[in-house]
Amino acid sequence: MYIAQNNQLPAHVPNSLKPKFIKFCYFMMAFIVLSCGDKKKETSSEEKGAATSNDATSATATVSKTILCFGDSITAGYGLDDTDDAFPGLIQEKIDSLNLDYTVINSGLSGETSAGGRSRIDWVIKQDIAIFILELGANDGLRGLPLSETKANLQAIIDVVKTKSPKTTIILAGMQLPPNMGQAYTSEFKQLFFDLAETNALEFIPFILKDVGGIAALNQSDGIHPTAEGHEIVANTVWETLKPIIKHE
Repeated sequence: MYIAQNNQLPAHVPNSLKPKFIKFCYFMMAFIVLSCGDKKKETSSEEKGAATSNDATSATATVSKTILCFGDSITAGYGLDDTDDAFPGLIQEKIDSLNLDYTVINSGLSGETSAGGRSRIDWVIKQDIAIFILELGANDGLRGLPLSETKANLQAIIDVVKTKSPKTTIILAGMQLPPNMGQAYTSEFKQLFFDLAETNALEFIPFILKDVGGIAALNQSDGIHPTAEGHEIVANTVWETLKPIIKHE
């Protein structure tokens, strides 16, 4: 395109059309400049969009999976100076030492019964959970509650998790009672966990206090709640079942 220089136009342009010709030339120059600017803006927007998309992909890739420990005072770490010394915190340390991408959440509540757990499971399960460790029932047994109720409550919790989070792996932690509760009652109590695990095809820890329960040196003065050292053994017991699951997640 011809651009006027010092108001000198081609000789073939009639004098009557020269003003219009000059205006047309300037209009075209302005159009070209604006068009280039728009292209630069479009390119910049595309680059920003790509950067945002990459950031989002990177953030998604680094989101860790959740292991939820849902239980009573054993899970909560009752009586410990630091609740991180309870078995969920110790499990987190094991996971971190292996650079595995999991976050352990301690959802233990001292004094919790199976009925209490049933009442709060709907709220807890709203988050995205990869592995759900269910450790409840001990307080039911120590209070001598009907075992049919305990079993029904635990089954209800399992049903909620399976329904609302079907991809979640459930680990059921079994419990046993001291012999002073009576042989028939303690035997039935122990068996209900085996039955639930089998019926629901769950991952199973037969006795979460294995090598800790009944050993005075590993329990606090109440003879029920593990010391920090006792929780280290509990963590190892849980880890035996949990580690293979994490490896295959």
